[in-house]
Amino acid sequence: MNEWWVLALAALPVLGLLAVVVVRGRRHAADPDLLTAEPEDRPLAAVVVNPTKIEVDTRQRIESVCTGLGWAEPLWLETTVEDPGTGQARLAIDKGADVVLACGGDGTVRSVAEALAGTGVAMGLVPAGTGNLLARTVGTPDGVAAATRVALTGDDRIIDVGRIRIDGAGEERVFLVMAGTGFDAAIMESTPEALKVKVGPLAYVVSGLRAMRGRRVRVSLSLDDGPPLRRRTRSVIVGNSGTLLGGLVLMPRATVDDGVLDVVSIAPGTFAGWIAVALRVITRRPRGHERVEHWQARSIVIRTETPQPCQVDGDPVGNAQELSIRVDPGTLVLRVPDVPPPDAPDAG
Repeated sequence: MNEWWVLALAALPVLGLLAVVVVRGRRHAADPDLLTAEPEDRPLAAVVVNPTKIEVDTRQRIESVCTGLGWAEPLWLETTVEDPGTGQARLAIDKGADVVLACGGDGTVRSVAEALAGTGVAMGLVPAGTGNLLARTVGTPDGVAAATRVALTGDDRIIDVGRIRIDGAGEERVFLVMAGTGFDAAIMESTPEALKVKVGPLAYVVSGLRAMRGRRVRVSLSLDDGPPLRRRTRSVIVGNSGTLLGGLVLMPRATVDDGVLDVVSIAPGTFAGWIAVALRVITRRPRGHERVEHWQARSIVIRTETPQPCQVDGDPVGNAQELSIRVDPGTLVLRVPDVPPPDAPDAG
């Protein structure tokens, strides 16, 4: 019958959907071949862990997921004050790890990424800090076991990293979410670690209220090869992602794999101005209040008239007058959940 070919074509999307469901289901189940493989033939996950950030049973949960999915016993590498994760991640690469899990806060994640960028070795996230901004951006679950499953069986997403040099000195540092100078860095610098442990992200609110009383500073911004832009501002933030604590979005157009960095200047002069800025963030409007400006660029140089507090992925790095920042596109493999989060830029 001539209509059979029509029925066959109509069935193809259904069969394709079933195939996707079956394949995804298998990815999350233990591979029978891995379960029967010799230990030396099983894939290896290395866990770079900040021992001050994890719960007592974190190791047990991660090990249980690894062995349950047919992976080898994980390789544990603890961070230290002297080396917050970069050296440990490099050792993991040398040991042949198939994926390196960053188990800690945003500082641990950034340090691990520093070593993995450009290597092709995937990074997984086990959130254990106050902000966990990159994990929130890509939809990594909060639970240790669930996050570990994503790290072992999720999709690979190729993302950009930012690179920053402070006052023209030393090597570039990697950042994954945001770096900035001014108001935001002053908040990070003045928030006690003990308070963060006690009340979590609310600790930043207290510091933020204190920092609002500061003055605007003269700033020069150079974006790509354009002429310098001169502003009086409270804060300049450069983002690879636009997500803040609490799921608020400062930069609605920012995504971690678009090959550019987003730049925001925030310059409210009054309390009413701060309210307007807050409303802009809550409503996710890419434009709005006259004291908030937004650009995109591949390279940025920020110069301030006097040294200002600076932060890299939420960690204070001291005062500086010049930040040289650039995007390093498509250089880090990040293990993410199968279903991508809604972090695409807003229309309009």
